[in-house]
Amino acid sequence: MASLPVIPGHGGFVQPSSYLRPRRQSQPMTSPKPESAIDRDQRIALQRIRDFLKVRTSYDVLPLSFRLIIFDTSLLVKKSLTILTQNGIVSAPLWDSKTSTFAGLLTTSDYINLIQYYWQNPDAVNRIDQFKLNSLRDIEKAIGVSPLETASIHPLKPLYEACRRMLETRARRIPLVDVDDETGRAMVVSVVTQYRILKFVAVNVHETQLLRKPLRHLKLGTYKNLETAKMETPVFDVIHQLVNCNISSVPILNSDGVVTNVFEAVDVITLIKGANYDELNLNVGEALQKRSEDFPGIYTCHIDDRLDTIFDTIRKSRVHRLVVIDEDSRLVGVLTLSDILEYILLEGEGDDSR
Repeated sequence: MASLPVIPGHGGFVQPSSYLRPRRQSQPMTSPKPESAIDRDQRIALQRIRDFLKVRTSYDVLPLSFRLIIFDTSLLVKKSLTILTQNGIVSAPLWDSKTSTFAGLLTTSDYINLIQYYWQNPDAVNRIDQFKLNSLRDIEKAIGVSPLETASIHPLKPLYEACRRMLETRARRIPLVDVDDETGRAMVVSVVTQYRILKFVAVNVHETQLLRKPLRHLKLGTYKNLETAKMETPVFDVIHQLVNCNISSVPILNSDGVVTNVFEAVDVITLIKGANYDELNLNVGEALQKRSEDFPGIYTCHIDDRLDTIFDTIRKSRVHRLVVIDEDSRLVGVLTLSDILEYILLEGEGDDSR
């Protein structure tokens, strides 16, 4: 006769429901799926990159010699455009001389905001030439967009922290702000971009060669709801796409869906230099003809290209994004440096199984 289950603390009494309860059967333990060689290499490479970023500082990324241009917030917007184009740059830190403080980072987005304001208030075009950089905040409020980028980091902080800060703020570059030992005031040292960081990794972390998984398996990049335009599309329409979708480029396709070019946010600066806002009435094809002769062109890749080859491209060329195309050069997706930076920092970060 089988023994009956006994309730602790109740002597030999048995609850009637005990007869109805099925006995727990032990479940066989399933062994974890073995890690493939390519998965192991990918994991090791990502860990080496993160370890590298955690022991290097933003100072380490800076070249031995460089030039830094800082704009006072009292400078006219028109003059700032001239300085940017003359020096071949697309952004600059801002400095408030009245308070002796860092006032944010001027980027292409701020000029696009100005264009949006002009489009919404055509009667204000005569006043735009008198706008100063410190009036950009008023323009942002008037058109309801995000304020100037004000994120910064100390140059001696680990490079890993700078990367995380950029991801958190969706910034493509971050100013390095130190403190003067004698005056105790902030001091802008330089600006670090996503490209410079990724190239620094590509040059110094040899384990990037282990990143042999193709983009298709990594699901890296954007492949749905892509914004596109044609050569005949008015520039104003493309600017609205950049603003409404918070993107920095729009692929240009022909009637067969083949990628023929890319309109970038920085192309806007070329159009409005000298405060010639009439150039905004051009179509995309006409606007792209105004690019400088040394424009490097657009970079493309395929969905089956591996991340190690993309890092190799970053190491050799000044890349800001790659357009993913198929065998017939039709658009498949867009891979940005932000996508790559997010992947190498966050992929599998919360996996404690190994």
